[in-house]
Amino acid sequence: MIERFSHLLLPALCALAISSCAVPPKEPIKAERIMFQWYDDAGQGAVSVSIDLSDQIATIRRGEREIGWCFVATGLEGRSTRPGSYRITEKIVDKHSNRYGWIENEFGEVTDDDASPGDRLQPGERYMPAPMPYWMRLTDYGIGMHVGNIPRPGEPASHGCIRMPKDFVPTLFEMVKIGTPVKIGY
Repeated sequence: MIERFSHLLLPALCALAISSCAVPPKEPIKAERIMFQWYDDAGQGAVSVSIDLSDQIATIRRGEREIGWCFVATGLEGRSTRPGSYRITEKIVDKHSNRYGWIENEFGEVTDDDASPGDRLQPGERYMPAPMPYWMRLTDYGIGMHVGNIPRPGEPASHGCIRMPKDFVPTLFEMVKIGTPVKIGY
């Protein structure tokens, strides 16, 4: 009886053997979150920025037309970013904070990731001021927009500044001028 169906059984066994040795399928690639979009038409109109503290999104307009947006990370509770109408008063490409940073040991290992310049250092430690590339100052008390980590898009994470995506900020920095209006609200 087996001989009678061997012509069917042999190909099935071969297929089973080959499939059990095959490379397992790869995990599907997860989509990356889109952190910003820029679609400026370079037309007429002054550039302005509005920051929504509820959604943690900055919207950039030229006149009345939206020309881009990005996720931001504004101030955490207790260090919140104040709503209001501001203007950019200073632009610096390579700025470091004079208020916040971290402490690292002689091996470059971070021993305190939320430090200030006056914090006590142990032997071999040094204070490192936080970098704030493409700084755009909004207040005289140290709040501005700059490149920064956005660990959970849609949630606050900063000491009060408006952190923006690294690949987005150079474009915005070139578009804005001293005096560009920035509205922050809910």
